[in-house]
Amino acid sequence: MQAMLALEDGTIFTGEAFGSTGERWGEVVFNTGMTGYQEVLTDPSYCGQIVVMTYPLIGNYGIMKEDFESKRSFVRGFVVREECRHPSNWRLAETIDSFLKKENVIGLSGIDTRALTRHLRSFGTMRGVISTGTNDVQALVERAKNCPQLTGQELVPTVATTKSYTFPGPGRRVALIDFGAKQNIIRCLQERDCEVVVAPYNITAQEVMSLNPAGVVLSNGPGDPTDVPYAIKTARELVGHVPILGICLGHQILGLAMGCKTYKMKFGHRGANHPVKDLITGRVYISSHNHGFSVDEESMRGLDVIVSHRNLNDDTVEGLKHKFLPVFSVQYHPEASPGPKDSEYIFDQFMDMMTGKEA
Repeated sequence: MQAMLALEDGTIFTGEAFGSTGERWGEVVFNTGMTGYQEVLTDPSYCGQIVVMTYPLIGNYGIMKEDFESKRSFVRGFVVREECRHPSNWRLAETIDSFLKKENVIGLSGIDTRALTRHLRSFGTMRGVISTGTNDVQALVERAKNCPQLTGQELVPTVATTKSYTFPGPGRRVALIDFGAKQNIIRCLQERDCEVVVAPYNITAQEVMSLNPAGVVLSNGPGDPTDVPYAIKTARELVGHVPILGICLGHQILGLAMGCKTYKMKFGHRGANHPVKDLITGRVYISSHNHGFSVDEESMRGLDVIVSHRNLNDDTVEGLKHKFLPVFSVQYHPEASPGPKDSEYIFDQFMDMMTGKEA
């Protein structure tokens, strides 16, 4: 079956459908990871987006449920150069085609993903419509032009929990505020013996403190951080009362809470191969990313906040640290293990903070 991707600027890519059928709209973004398509498909931070994979063969090791980052997929569409129909893996549970059918995600294969990626790098991420049900190119382009921008959509409530739940552990209690938290964040905390209380996205600071946590983690999640003002308010009221670690969207929320500003990037960072320098130690890490917004470094002038990490590809802010309080954050995903586990030291620093040591 034929499928088509129409961008808001009129660019069209036509290929073969796999997965589900119908029509979906979203922000079209690209991911440069050579592996990890399962984690991409099940990462709640991709909610509202059509994801283009730059690696040419996708699905070659199939789908394994134990590797999911959430219970289901939140992407709107999935675009690849070649879909592998005969994967090989001793843990194989199903093909990517079967998975996307169940998750109601439209796949598009057989297009020049390199050309599409270069287009998005040149002109920036843009709205698009992916469809299996029409040959009316102009109608698809018009729908792409008229679909909502990513900013302004309140995506966090569609991916986050509305009720608290707990993962027992013998160590210190950590409140993980869920804006679309990846499961590996919970695993990394559990590996350090933490009791993890996963709290709703709209929890108040007073409710967080009533849990008597030794520390608070602000999770990753989708969308523009300015679209969750209640989360910014909660973070602002928690600063100075409890050790805090922010990850990805949580990093941006924490930055806004401390007086910084954020901005939308041209095409963002999405992949497992971004070099990030820890400015405190001087060490460089290969890190995993999924974000389209960044903290504005100029807005930090005069604040009690310093840049702790920097992206070596484009010099953007990759980490923040309060000058005096036990509060810090990273833009990348220390739980994602692209290095493979180099960046997990962030969780060790958080543990030190909770025990009163310097991070």
